[in-house]
Amino acid sequence: MSIFNRQTVAAFLLGSTLVVGVGAFAVERHMGMGGPHAAIDASAHMERMLKHLYVEVDATDAQKAKIEPLVKAAMADIKPLHEQLPQIHKQLIEQMSATTIDRSALETTRAQGVALADQASKRIVQLLADVGDTLTPVQRQKLAEHLSQMHERHGHHG
Repeated sequence: MSIFNRQTVAAFLLGSTLVVGVGAFAVERHMGMGGPHAAIDASAHMERMLKHLYVEVDATDAQKAKIEPLVKAAMADIKPLHEQLPQIHKQLIEQMSATTIDRSALETTRAQGVALADQASKRIVQLLADVGDTLTPVQRQKLAEHLSQMHERHGHHG
């Protein structure tokens, strides 16, 4: 195999890890894994995020009481997935720096990273559906419009 192809494979694998890591970074900020005061900061950040959501959709007190535990449960479910990422990253680095490339090992590690991303994605979609069930159709439309505007502001036009 040529050097170009090995570099392409390495870039793809490391890119896959990065994609999983970016999602995990967001979880880390919300879950408070960044230091002794991060849990307090993450909790405060989650509270601010929820308050903003409540204002955007004009949530009732009953809806707020249902949504907050849903979000907290989802973050708790995603946290263990995030905690597995450093090991996957370490494995990829070790595998790519080995004298010979073990394609089977690389594929196994890639599949592990994709499985983590898939589990997190499924849990996030479950959360969206659960929150959606709590909101009225009008509120869901407001939320969708807000998310669309946020998406556009961050340079994702597609």
